[in-house]
Amino acid sequence: MFETELKFQVPPAQRAALLKAMATTTAVTIRLQAVYADTADGRLAAAGLALRLRKEGRQWVQTIKGRGDGPMQRLEHEVPLPACVGTPALDAFRHAGTPAGERLLALLADGADLIPLYGTDIRRLRRQVRYQGAVVELAYDRGHIFAGPRRHPVDELELELVRGPGSALVALARRWAHRHELWWDVRSKAERGHRLALGVNQVPAVKAPALVLPAGTTPGQALTLWMQQALMQALPNASEIADGASGPEHLHQLRVALRRLRATLRVFASWANDPEEAAALELAWRQPFALLGVARDQDVMAQSLLPALAAAGAPALALAPTSASDSVAPAHVVSAPDFADLMLRTLNLSLTPRGPDAPISPPPLQDLKAAVQEQLDPLWRQVRKGAARFAQASPSEQHRLRKRIKRLRYVLEGAQSLFKQRATQSCLRGSRRALQALGDLHDLQVAQALYRDLAAQDPRAWFAVGYLAGREKGLHVDAVQALAKLRDSPPPWRKAR
Repeated sequence: MFETELKFQVPPAQRAALLKAMATTTAVTIRLQAVYADTADGRLAAAGLALRLRKEGRQWVQTIKGRGDGPMQRLEHEVPLPACVGTPALDAFRHAGTPAGERLLALLADGADLIPLYGTDIRRLRRQVRYQGAVVELAYDRGHIFAGPRRHPVDELELELVRGPGSALVALARRWAHRHELWWDVRSKAERGHRLALGVNQVPAVKAPALVLPAGTTPGQALTLWMQQALMQALPNASEIADGASGPEHLHQLRVALRRLRATLRVFASWANDPEEAAALELAWRQPFALLGVARDQDVMAQSLLPALAAAGAPALALAPTSASDSVAPAHVVSAPDFADLMLRTLNLSLTPRGPDAPISPPPLQDLKAAVQEQLDPLWRQVRKGAARFAQASPSEQHRLRKRIKRLRYVLEGAQSLFKQRATQSCLRGSRRALQALGDLHDLQVAQALYRDLAAQDPRAWFAVGYLAGREKGLHVDAVQALAKLRDSPPPWRKAR
């Protein structure tokens, strides 16, 4: 079976208010003590499974959980155990015949032993509410995860759909997240416990999951899958950033996911069940995306341009943010209530795809491949026109072309299973080469503008301005050459199989 839930971290300043809101006359407190097990080589965690034995009051329950379908669903199978003296033994065969259980048994087929690795001790305050035709359980968990002497605090609110439409769960989550300034965290207690047991403070950034569109996918269903693909990349990276456990690559992959999402919404908004909401979301995502872009520019400066300037003999100078908004830390952006609300609005839009018989604007098309081509052709013409004029274009026009190529790349990556792979990969390679060249040029131009501003107060900055100006011509030539190759490549969607 699946469990459908959303989980949010509670900021310290909101704990008292949240506890007061939860502690109604129908609320019940229960103590949950659990131990989680894995093999010595961590194969369950690597496969996205978590096996636990938990004491819920006086009742022992063994549970297997696994990755589910979408950002708020997980596979789950629970087995209540008979009363016994002491702690019962783990038995993987208790879950035989279930999807998660069969995955577990396959991983243990070589006889590998299960070893207790970490545990949790939680006080759960829970109650049920009715909302928009659904029944939702609210559970406020406070306690800690432990692995040997190491401890990690737990302070989170879970909302689990008992019955009813998923849209009601999302709507209720939006209300609670906004009221109590909660941030959406897709990491499970098992994920955090596994890290604690290994002594790992930072995990690799998450890239976009592979996506193959099933035969018979309608345009509305394709849009749903593309939005969920973007969310599955964005949410884990945003969780790491909000928790202060991220590096520059987490920020980069979050921005890639948001760019992918915005491109999808902009090109295919008319396919959504609510086209006006799709268009509004694309516009609303621009502000947090821009704020995160400032931090990303600073990362690029620190990782590439500043070392190059130092190697060239430039004096060390501090580049201050140009405005108050520039100094907003990524953690503050992604933990803000508005960010969580945008994520939840995006999730809600992806839950109810346009049906196969619903009208599409522009008029209904014969199949998904033709529908994608209809949307990509105008974008391709804009890219080719901009590439031909690039050498004489202004910096703002060059930047507009770069954004259009990004839009083309991310849309084509999502739809690539529809077209001949050789032609598609050739076009994608060309777009990536062009974007690399344009990105290098853009980063240099941003840095040059910063140093020109700094030179008004500190003449030593003119060294950097001159060095960057010297590199600009070569990067401009690289960009022109890469764009020429992209412009001359045939679009793969015109040869759809």
